[in-house]
Amino acid sequence: MGATHILAIDQGTTSTRAVVFDAKGAAVATAQKSFRQIFPKDGWVEHDPEDIWNTTLEVCRTAIEAAGGIAAIATIGITNQRETTVVWDKRTHKPLGNAIVWQDRRGAARCDELRGQGKAPLIQKKTGLLIDSYFSATKVEWILAQSAEVRTAAHDGHLAFGTIDTFLLWRLTGGKVHATDATNASRTMLYDIHRGVWDDELLALFNVPKAMMPEVRDTAAQFGETDKTLFGRAIPITAVVGDQQGALVGQACFAPGCVKSTYGTGCFVLVNTGEKALVSKHRLLTTIAYRLNGVTTYALEGSIFNAGTVIQWLRDGVHMIESSAESEKLAASLDGAADSHVYFVPAFTGLGAPHWDPNARGAILGLTRDSGTAHIVRAALESVCYQTNDLLSALQQDGIAPPPVLRVDGGMVANNWLVQTLADFTGLPVERPVYGETTVLGAAFLAGLGAGLFASLDEIKAAWKLDFSAAPRLPAARRAELLSGWNAAVGRVLTPPRG
Repeated sequence: MGATHILAIDQGTTSTRAVVFDAKGAAVATAQKSFRQIFPKDGWVEHDPEDIWNTTLEVCRTAIEAAGGIAAIATIGITNQRETTVVWDKRTHKPLGNAIVWQDRRGAARCDELRGQGKAPLIQKKTGLLIDSYFSATKVEWILAQSAEVRTAAHDGHLAFGTIDTFLLWRLTGGKVHATDATNASRTMLYDIHRGVWDDELLALFNVPKAMMPEVRDTAAQFGETDKTLFGRAIPITAVVGDQQGALVGQACFAPGCVKSTYGTGCFVLVNTGEKALVSKHRLLTTIAYRLNGVTTYALEGSIFNAGTVIQWLRDGVHMIESSAESEKLAASLDGAADSHVYFVPAFTGLGAPHWDPNARGAILGLTRDSGTAHIVRAALESVCYQTNDLLSALQQDGIAPPPVLRVDGGMVANNWLVQTLADFTGLPVERPVYGETTVLGAAFLAGLGAGLFASLDEIKAAWKLDFSAAPRLPAARRAELLSGWNAAVGRVLTPPRG
């Protein structure tokens, strides 16, 4: 018997995780390490690429050792925080500076300028995206505009652009592979998702030389192999996938109409739309779900910028809780209480879909003398549920039928109170799988597919297992009342329309 284990790398916004899975998709070993968040200015968010690289090496080595050593590892899959942008020198392999994180808003004024120039229809038609500094285009444009020397080096072909997957591939392969997959490319605002190419018109619009761009491959494909000095021998890399698309695969959402919602740093709802790239009329994004054997499957996506960050802020920012687990107990302590309702709008870095307001800022509303820590913590958890309902409502307004069930994953859904509240606020049954970190599981499934360890998507689907489910139990009148209050609270933080 040869090696049959899969090493999956999950490079996230606040931590890097490595998980070794066996040939049946069961986790054998896990290692995780947080890294520094850098906030140079209001609305700016950065990471040190070397922190990302060093934590990746550390967790991979730890997980491999815990799984019994390198001999068991057959292949590697990578999933990553999307849109986060790195530019590095191909000659030295060193980044030009910090990575600009997907949450970063420094490109907001440039996006306003592009909208004013009437570029929104062009960009949406080609990329499926709304103009926003969330995506990579304004980030790489900003990096290249920092000096004439940088721009000259880019035009001379000495610089490489990449999202985090591309940067890790470059480092893992010792600079031999400069590539990405279709899911990550589709999040740059530079990639034509219909023709499957870097778009010359968009590259010119953002002043990005084509020589910087990585090759775009299928999601499960040959991405080279690791430098043998890193782990003791060379290991094939057979999948790369953006984190939310990885979760879609990990949740086995392969049928059109199937919906998953992931709760990590942000919250992301994706619905599989099959081979049709549907266009939303309610400010959702058209994106690539995965590309296998040259065939593209599309999705509609709604993005919430702040989900897990709300609990992180309660714990680390204002010290209302000592641990994330404490939030469940505090929220549940108010169940059935006849109290006034508090609303928490977590617009720390603006509001995502369906509002797309980068200038909105957070607020806590409805406080009374009776309000305490439990009310604010409950409101923080509820904010994630309200925002999820906003995204599902937008999908329905776009003609997507309500799914029979909402599949959820990510660290936050270990909280049973939150899962039940999601069911109550959305009016849908909610299911949580046995292995909740479906982003990294999806990367493992795809790597297994790319390496021939899994024969088909049907084999992956059969591996999905239910852990916990919740059915809606909130009376319709109460649900409507709470949703109305939420909409009023959001209205208080949105940027007033101009003119």
